[in-house]
Amino acid sequence: MAQTTTDNIIEVSNLTVGYGTNIVLKDLNFSVKRGEIFVILGGSGCGKSSLLKNMIGLYEPPTGSVLIEGQDIVTAEGAARQNILTRFGVMYQQGALFGSMTLLENVRLFLEEYTQLREDEMSLIARCKLDLVGLLPFEAFMPSEISGGMQKRAAIARAMALDPDILFLDEPSAGLDPITSAELDQTILSISRNLGITFVVVTHELPSIFTIADRVIMLDKDTKGIIAEGDPKWLREHSDIPLVRQFFNRDAQAETPAH
Repeated sequence: MAQTTTDNIIEVSNLTVGYGTNIVLKDLNFSVKRGEIFVILGGSGCGKSSLLKNMIGLYEPPTGSVLIEGQDIVTAEGAARQNILTRFGVMYQQGALFGSMTLLENVRLFLEEYTQLREDEMSLIARCKLDLVGLLPFEAFMPSEISGGMQKRAAIARAMALDPDILFLDEPSAGLDPITSAELDQTILSISRNLGITFVVVTHELPSIFTIADRVIMLDKDTKGIIAEGDPKWLREHSDIPLVRQFFNRDAQAETPAH
């Protein structure tokens, strides 16, 4: 299939997400624009992480397509599939760093696997990636020797090892305190602004959503579909769907004293 000539770097069409006879989401249609921070959100159990795993080719959807720069990851095989996979990086929810490797070795791993670069070249690139997330002074540290927030940043550095056009982040703020989460948000914004990388982020954390998201889609467990799409600040104030306004205003509601 020819590469897309639109501004959309990802196009999801008629996608159904499920496991056997259990359908989690059905007939999803949305696109992600090149260079934007796109957030997938919704309540617990609505299928956010399942959707992401279908988008990165970890699971095969029952129906539908996921075009990444014009190539369908659902149907691609062999070298064509491998080519798609090298165009994006993934940061999983728990970071998934290898505990027996230093941060430098973790970032170098993909370079060793997928390139023919010299040892010194791979180390230089890995250090550059660690520097982008503020972790260069910790290159010789093991994952167990750094904080949870630093582990998440190291995982982003590793996801950037092959200079991908897209980064997928699954619940990057999970398990982090508000200050550390805010620091991670600033790291994401910095990478987006300075490198023009497209981000697809799964999260339900409101402070992060309002800080980083250019655009969101909101998934709904009951309808198994998308019930809102757009700027989160606009949706918070103007959505005509009560469930959407409730989601975006839940912190303010929680702070309102009972009468």
